[in-house]
Amino acid sequence: MKSRFSFIFALAAAFLSHPAVAAPVFDVKIVKSFPHDPGAFTEGLFYARGYLFESTGLNGHSSLRKVDLDTGKVLVRQDIPNEFFGEGIAAWGDEIVGLTWRSQVGFVYDAETFKTKRRFSYKGEGWGLTSDGKRLIMSDGTSSIRFLNPDTLEETGRISVTLDGEPLGEINELEWVDGEIYANVWRTDFIVRIDPKTGVVVGVVDARPLRRALGEEAKLTDVLNGIAYDAKKKRLFVTGKYWPTLFEIELTPRAPGP
Repeated sequence: MKSRFSFIFALAAAFLSHPAVAAPVFDVKIVKSFPHDPGAFTEGLFYARGYLFESTGLNGHSSLRKVDLDTGKVLVRQDIPNEFFGEGIAAWGDEIVGLTWRSQVGFVYDAETFKTKRRFSYKGEGWGLTSDGKRLIMSDGTSSIRFLNPDTLEETGRISVTLDGEPLGEINELEWVDGEIYANVWRTDFIVRIDPKTGVVVGVVDARPLRRALGEEAKLTDVLNGIAYDAKKKRLFVTGKYWPTLFEIELTPRAPGP
C-alpha cells in the first residue's frame, strides 16, 4: 500500500525542511515532566476535570484509567475483557467512548464509575478517538479520519489526511487542539496537525527530543503515543507506550532551512 510507506519519506522531507513540503515544522520545548506508569501500553489519552484519562492496549492487558496528573497514580481502573485490544478514547457528556483494535466493537462507559453502559459496532479497525465538541473523530490506521454522531455512533463523514498532496497513512492517537486535529503517526516520533475540514497537514511536530530526554530508559519504551490537551490552561501533554514520563510541551516554529 502506497500510503503505508510513503508517509515515511514525506515526513522525512518535512523534518529536513525540504522546500517541496509546505507544512511548517515545529520543535518541542519541555515545560514540565510528570511520572507515567511504565507498564502502560498507551493507546488513548485525554485531560478533563483536572485528571488524565488513559486507555491501554494489548489483549489481556487493556484497561481504562483515571490518572492523577502530578503523581501518575491510577485512581480508577476498569479492565477491558481479554478478547479485546483497547484503543482510543474520548469524552462525551457524562460518558467515555472507547474503541478496540480489530474486533469492530466499541464501548461506552460511565465517566465516573467506568462501568460499561453499552457496546456499538463499526467497520474496520479502531485506532484513535477524540471530539471537537460536536462530533467524535476517529482514526482507523489508514489515511482516513471518520466523523461519528456521538449519540448514535454512526459515521457521518470522513476526510483523507494528506501531506504535500500525498496520503498520510497510519494516523493513530488523536486530540482536538484549538480547532485542529493533532495525531500521532504510528512508528514515528512525530505528530501532525490536521485541518479538520480538508485533511491537509498544516504542521508537523518533531517530538524526537522527548525520547532523548528519557535517557537510558528510552531503550525500554515503545513509540510515542498519547496526546492530551488542557484547553482552559492551554497545556499540551504527550507520552508514549511504556514511557515512564509524561511531558508537558510547548511548540515553537522551526526556522526555514537554507
